[in-house]
Amino acid sequence: MTEQVWVKSSYSGGEGGNCIEWAPSHAAATGAVPVRDSKDPHGPALHFDTAAWAAFTTSIKTGNFNA
Repeated sequence: MTEQVWVKSSYSGGEGGNCIEWAPSHAAATGAVPVRDSKDPHGPALHFDTAAWAAFTTSIKTGNFNA
């Protein structure tokens, strides 16, 4: 996973706090979306299938997780 290009989520704040990154090229090549904590780039990454990731990001964009 270290050779992947990681992209910080556009929903992560600019303060350096709760940030996640994902590797879109890996997702396109394998169908699995890796997600990691940007503060721990050598730590573990969670992998989601693309359908589950798409459903999750759609829910965020439509406000389903707003308190």
